[in-house]
Amino acid sequence: MTHYKTDRLDLHLMDCMDLMRGYPDKHFDLAIVDPPYGIGAAEMQLGKGKGTASRTWTTKSWDSAIPAPEYFDELRRVSREQIIWGGNYFPLRPTRCWIIWDKIQEFSGSEFEMAWVSLDAPTRAFRMSRVEAYAGTDKIHPTQKPVELYGWLLANYAKAGDKILDTHLGSMSHAIAAHYAGLHLTGAELDPDYFAAGIERVKRETAQMDMFADSPKIAQPETLSLL
Repeated sequence: MTHYKTDRLDLHLMDCMDLMRGYPDKHFDLAIVDPPYGIGAAEMQLGKGKGTASRTWTTKSWDSAIPAPEYFDELRRVSREQIIWGGNYFPLRPTRCWIIWDKIQEFSGSEFEMAWVSLDAPTRAFRMSRVEAYAGTDKIHPTQKPVELYGWLLANYAKAGDKILDTHLGSMSHAIAAHYAGLHLTGAELDPDYFAAGIERVKRETAQMDMFADSPKIAQPETLSLL
């Protein structure tokens, strides 16, 4: 399968640059993306989550370098606003709005991750421990983020009718959250292994419930604390 489409999701196995070139300027209201940080995460043995039989990932090279400047130029062209995970690794303009995922525990890796935000808005924090994020979950991607994180982002930074873009779908947590939020997500994933596993995950997890209001995954907008 190279394309998965529903009334809410339009997911492609393809290079994100080719995907974005097919859209006019400012077609998407919001891009929420998690591009490679250039730290070799795909080669790290980060584990597959609590209770899984294996903690060995197939070695891949997708995180050997950050995206070229042309990627960020094209992202800004096709989207009105952007939330870029790993923004502290990239040469982006100064912004007063950052989002962090606070993992609420000390360990050898990063204790939180940072997202650069194009909006002129206060800095915000999403707080969920790694233990809670991955409890009972078989991770299919080394840098998998929880569905709840994307649900929180969509609840607080998107609105009904928005068209959302994701250039690096990875484990497709974003796709699951968008399905339950009732928002339309267009996305790309270049790696066929991740794409196949991600689509199976989307099918499995979105089949559990059909109505956004019944889903435990999606956070509602809330008053958030400043950092």
